Amino acid sequence: MIIGIDAANLRGGGGVTHLVELLRAAQPAMLGIDRVVVWGGKSTLNALDNGLWLDKRNPVMLDKGLLQRMFWQRYHLSQAARDAGCDILFVPGGSYAGNFYPVVTMSQNLLPFEMRELMRYGVSFFTVKLLLLRLTQTRSFQKADGVIFLTGYAQDVVMSVTGKLPCKTCIVPHGLNHRFKQAPKLQKTFADYDEVHPYRILYVSIIEKYKHQWHVVDAVSVFRKQGLPIILDLVGPAYSPALQRLNATIDRLDPKRSWVHYHGSIPFDELHHHYAQADLGLFASSCENMPNILLETMAAGLPIACSNKGPMPEVLGTAGVYFDPEQPDDIVHALRQMIDSPQLRTELAGASYDRAQQYSWQRCANETFGFLAEIAQQTSGKTKKDV
Repeated sequence: MIIGIDAANLRGGGGVTHLVELLRAAQPAMLGIDRVVVWGGKSTLNALDNGLWLDKRNPVMLDKGLLQRMFWQRYHLSQAARDAGCDILFVPGGSYAGNFYPVVTMSQNLLPFEMRELMRYGVSFFTVKLLLLRLTQTRSFQKADGVIFLTGYAQDVVMSVTGKLPCKTCIVPHGLNHRFKQAPKLQKTFADYDEVHPYRILYVSIIEKYKHQWHVVDAVSVFRKQGLPIILDLVGPAYSPALQRLNATIDRLDPKRSWVHYHGSIPFDELHHHYAQADLGLFASSCENMPNILLETMAAGLPIACSNKGPMPEVLGTAGVYFDPEQPDDIVHALRQMIDSPQLRTELAGASYDRAQQYSWQRCANETFGFLAEIAQQTSGKTKKDV
């Protein structure tokens, strides 16, 4: 069996990380898969480990602009898959408009399907882009032979837009890199902290409209005004309008930047150092498909204060204290529970660390390639669909 993977529009971030880790953990021979062919840009292909079963292909158009890459996907990908002898095509980016059959797509971006979150961007080019993505991915999912979702929550949200999909679906969560795993620390009382050795709250995520970092700053400022030695570390790249709102809040509450530290974008292979230095993890997003950062925080052995929106309760379960990310007072209440009880922090850190162990790239790879092989076998010999 030969599996093709369309990585034409995987250029960085979580999409490339998923593909790299998926292929690194894969054991295709165990599932009767002889070869995996990946089409992508040079930078994406260079990030993938080499393997005798892995065939990396770099059409010239995939190192050009978005329009050229879309043109190649629409008019060249299907024939390329046929020429490579593929038995099935996997499109992790979600959007597919070719005529190769069978094809499995994947839902990795939930923002186009949650209208309330999407409309945070108002009348803008980005909103139009998201609405177009909503249309193209809806059509792709409805025409696919299989669709992979990352969480049950994401599947429900997408199907509320697409309707019940006629194809086979499955839920395959992402895995975790072993670098993030660290046994929970000893939890101390706040009397053990001071301005020289402060209590560090860490929130890793892109500065975005649905990540609500400004509400977190508001909440932490309440404790600073009470004299508690708390530092808030924010890590992640930024969407400019959201960063402006965050900076305005910091200017109002901590103009000297004495307790709010925004570190900007940190290379993925260095993130684990920031988790290791933190005392508490916080995650305040209101829109996620699969909250990888929450998984990393769980694996880092930190007690976690977490948004009660989206798939976060599905992933974290009872191993955290929840809050409404749009209500600073609710964030204060959640943090107060943590601050007042080292025992609660100890219990939650241990529970979330244990829960994180079920998320592995080996499991993700086995279930993903198992699903692809199953769809390929089920559709073998059937007439090609008109797409």
